[in-house]
Order: sequence, then structure tokens, then C-alpha cells
Amino acid sequence: MTSVRIWSTGAGAVAILVATGVWARGSSAVDAGLWAQVRPAIEARLVTQSAGTGAGESEPALRSRWFCRAEALDLEESGGRVRAGVNTLCEEYGERAGALVLCTGAEIPEVVRLERNPSDGGYRVVSEEQAPDEDGAEWEEHHFSHYATSHLDKGMTSTDLQTAARTHFGLPPGTPIRNC
Repeated sequence: MTSVRIWSTGAGAVAILVATGVWARGSSAVDAGLWAQVRPAIEARLVTQSAGTGAGESEPALRSRWFCRAEALDLEESGGRVRAGVNTLCEEYGERAGALVLCTGAEIPEVVRLERNPSDGGYRVVSEEQAPDEDGAEWEEHHFSHYATSHLDKGMTSTDLQTAARTHFGLPPGTPIRNC
């Protein structure tokens, strides 16, 4: 009788571990090849949309520029169309007196829909959706998987954007960042 209890407990523990592993993996298995194809279109769209919205753009001497990146959370492909649940981060940087200047920025979760561009075989953004200002958490729960919403809470780092901005302005690594 004792061996049956031990066996049952062990089998139950294994089942819980397997179920936890499946849940933890969830939709986190983003197809890296597909992401590599759609990411440039998403990030280019982000930069284009940000232009004209920054505080630094009113100061021509800063030569400000937007730097954006997207992080895939959910990615589904069907019939040449892709639905990408992404977290996005865009920051506007300029340069003043040898320092990198951060003027503004925003981190926004979005659902982006893309389709193949017949002329070049790449992807183009056909629509995007963001949470309404008043109901972001509920919108996220309805538009992202549990895995994705848990990662939205972690936020994104701007290290890559800072590196790209320093390179763009010809500044050495470690150049201080000041506010606009």
C-alpha cells in the first residue's frame, strides 16, 4: 500500500511538472525565422509614425532622431498574413555638446497585422491596434496570451536604442545621457 502511495505521489508530481513546463512554454515559442522577416517592417513603421511627435524636433540644433525596437510576444502566421503581438519601445535622442540627449519616449504594446508584399516577398504592415488610454489592462488580456501579458509587466530596456543613438551621432560608448 505504501508503494502505491509513493508511486501515485511521484506520478502526480511528474504530471504537474510536465503541465507547468507546457504552460510556461505557452506561446513563448516565437518562430525566430518569421520574426526576423516581419520585425524590420514593424520597426520601420514605428520610426515613421514617431516622426514629428517629439519634443526634440522643435530644436533643430539637436538633430534629434527616433530609435525604435519591437519585441515579439505572440506571433501567428496563416496564409501569408501574420498577427504579431508586440511590445514596442521608441525613444527620441539628440546630441548636444558631446552628450546624448533623451527627449521623449514611450513603451506601448500593440497588435500588428502584416501581409506579404507581392513586389518584393517581404512583409508590410496593414494594420495595428493599441490599447485605449482608459482600459489598457483589460485590452491586453483580450489581445495577448497569458505568457505575453506577464512579459508586458517586465518592461523593455533601452540599452540597444542608446547604443544605436550613440553610433548614429558618432558618440563613444558610455557617453552620458542627459534630458532634453
